[in-house]
Amino acid sequence: MRVGTKEDADVDVVAALLATLPPGSVATDPEILARYAGDRTGLRGAGPAAVLVRPADVAEVQQTLRIASAHRTPVVVRGAGTGLSGGAIAPPGGIVLSTERLNRILSLEPADEIAVVQPGVITADLDRAAAAVGLRYAPDPASYAISTVGGNIATNAGGLRCVKYGVTRESVLALDVVLADGSLISTGHRTIKGVTGLDLVGLLVGSEGTLGVVVGATLRLRPLPARTETMVAFTTSLAAAGAAVEAIVRSRVRPSMVELMDAGTMADIDAHRGTDLGTRGRAMLLVQTDGHGADREADELVDVLAAAGAAARRVHGAEAARLVELRRTGRGPQPDRWKVGEDVVVPRSRLVEMIRAVEEIGSRHGLLVATLAHAGDGNLHPALSVPKQPGQTRPPAVLDVAADELVRAALALGGTISGEHGVGVLKRRWLREELGDTQLALQRAVKAAFDPWAILAPDSFLAPDDGAGHSLVHVLERPGG
Repeated sequence: MRVGTKEDADVDVVAALLATLPPGSVATDPEILARYAGDRTGLRGAGPAAVLVRPADVAEVQQTLRIASAHRTPVVVRGAGTGLSGGAIAPPGGIVLSTERLNRILSLEPADEIAVVQPGVITADLDRAAAAVGLRYAPDPASYAISTVGGNIATNAGGLRCVKYGVTRESVLALDVVLADGSLISTGHRTIKGVTGLDLVGLLVGSEGTLGVVVGATLRLRPLPARTETMVAFTTSLAAAGAAVEAIVRSRVRPSMVELMDAGTMADIDAHRGTDLGTRGRAMLLVQTDGHGADREADELVDVLAAAGAAARRVHGAEAARLVELRRTGRGPQPDRWKVGEDVVVPRSRLVEMIRAVEEIGSRHGLLVATLAHAGDGNLHPALSVPKQPGQTRPPAVLDVAADELVRAALALGGTISGEHGVGVLKRRWLREELGDTQLALQRAVKAAFDPWAILAPDSFLAPDDGAGHSLVHVLERPGG
């Protein structure tokens, strides 16, 4: 009797999917599979996936998971592919499940200040729809124009406004989730308050597709601010900008945005957008307040910044909108450089120390440093890079060494290895150092309860073998934040 091979199992899974799902929901063409093979890290698996499934409804998601669990076939869920942690790398011989066709806003309910959406909805589209009824969806990662709500939920994404409104978790009230065996659960509440049972919503947000497939979300909306005030300040050094941020924090004014950009980041923006930010200082702070008291808060922050040595000016209208847009999308590709981008967080009181550590690491290793940050909550996105040398086919090891030192510096300051990009495969090497053996074992036990066959994102951050993980050295199309 012939023993079945892995290739036979792959064929069986594909045949079962083709037999039970509509033809438009299943693809096996190698060129199509290649487009869904990874995320913005550029990382790829050891081999191609066997099949791509693009379900059109929840029933198709359930059927896909039933087939996957019956064949013990790995599944990776993919949104728009904008992730920066390697959490959506196609499993060799497995299934890539894309949520791109589950892209409807099912309801907007102004009286309850909630939206019910499918995971493939683009984040900015939801925010615009909410604005039409006088509300906003607060989470706004820099990729919000192209990233999906489901991907934001998977990584617990942050954004420019999270200093006031919190990360994605603070805006998720309820989730509909398909589990590994194909069963559908609805957990959470449509109400602002609700404490029945364990908080599975909080557990699922940020789980990076390891526990289930989000197929619906009930999201909290916020009132659209009555007004927004914007301030910009340039300083003579990055450390001086960090000290100004500390002054903002001590003021107890709650701004809606506190963004920091260093000279390297401004140079990148200037090169790609024709601006002259770099001529105005060595670092830039972009600050906003919002709400009925936005003007009074802005006045106070202008004084606070002046006392900290950072002369700020108020900007309005098109100029304010332009500066915010440059912060979101101004950076561009740098094909002539090897680059690694990071995402770390430290307590706000240690921000200046972390900034100095980043600069010291870059200087010691001869690397160009370009740091931007959601500075109001201590979340830094440093990018380290070196020019590509003729004949080089791989990045130099110094980038990996420097990135490792950078992450460990954040941990030493009481910080965390990821603020909003997730852990994925890239940051698995530090997971044990931050969590410890007992907590890591507990988290893996939780995954086993949700996914007893370990078919969901099997190589991501909760993989049994956490080893050294992937090298962090990769070319980012648009690093961080």
